[in-house]
Amino acid sequence: MIAGLLFDLDGTLLMSDPLHRRVFDEILAPTGRVVDEAFYACHIHGRHNLDTFAELLPGADAAWWDVEKEARFRRLLAREGATPLPGLTALLDRAEAAGLPMAIATNAAEENAEAMLAAIGLRHRFPVVVCADQVPQPKPAPDVYREAARRIGVDPARALAFEDSPSGLAAARAAGCTVIGLATGLSPDRLRAEGADHVITDYTDPVLETLTGLRREAHA
Repeated sequence: MIAGLLFDLDGTLLMSDPLHRRVFDEILAPTGRVVDEAFYACHIHGRHNLDTFAELLPGADAAWWDVEKEARFRRLLAREGATPLPGLTALLDRAEAAGLPMAIATNAAEENAEAMLAAIGLRHRFPVVVCADQVPQPKPAPDVYREAARRIGVDPARALAFEDSPSGLAAARAAGCTVIGLATGLSPDRLRAEGADHVITDYTDPVLETLTGLRREAHA
């Protein structure tokens, strides 16, 4: 029986990757790089900013660019807004009604996590939010998932983890979770190859009823 739900944030609760990609494109334009979807998927998606900037801006201050990039992202998010992925709020409603604990486990900095959850109106639904800067190592290490599970009192082996990136999938698997891949940025085949136990496009997928034990209400 599943005892808890653990969620990544970027690309898992909302479609934030297009905004991140635009910011990286702006930053890397002086180097001659064009951050299209293929470049983003290969070099940026799911990685920690410090690793990304160390590779793409060698010799630059990766820590400074980490802060600057996320500040630009938050400004863009505030201007353009965001919405939860389809079916997410209904799933949260069913989990809450069933008393199933939930938490966020993200590589995002705390300020970004707060901004994204506020943008989609769901901050109040997640009393537990574990960010990469609160644990020893970010994804692909399992630390954020282990800590999130600990805080909600759930054995990771009895938790479902929702992820969209290779590093996130690796982190959730290493923590011992059953991993559901969200095909918001990568193909279903790629998600399965990276370790997803199941793949969904969004939270309206009926397979979630079986996986979570949370049934939709029947309608006449």
